[in-house]
Amino acid sequence: MKQLPESHADILDKPAFAHLSTLMSDGSPQASAVWVDTDGPLIVVNSAEGRLKDRNIRRDPRVAVSVTDPENPYRSLMIRGRVAKITNEGADQHIDLMAKKYMGVDEYPFRQPGEVRVLYYIEPERISAMG
Repeated sequence: MKQLPESHADILDKPAFAHLSTLMSDGSPQASAVWVDTDGPLIVVNSAEGRLKDRNIRRDPRVAVSVTDPENPYRSLMIRGRVAKITNEGADQHIDLMAKKYMGVDEYPFRQPGEVRVLYYIEPERISAMG
């Protein structure tokens, strides 16, 4: 597993929007703007069960994440890897933490009735840093 370069790891601590690319069943890429977090060396993305990215990841765990420093758009991280763990455990609490980080609110305001939150833990295999 690759480690994030210390020179750029702080980007993931900021409210930086990332783009998560997954693979469709025909092999074509699908990208989604997502909030992003870390858990040690792993990249963490929170979504809801049944969404397109959820279905894609469960079928093929290979993903790419691109994230740009919100304070300097010439500074970015590009990560390719695999989803090493998928879990619902702690996902509801995590989305509230992400709402605090990205929106400054205590509770995620876009929860839908019956929505089941899910966490994806991405193990980086290749990392590029720019800027």
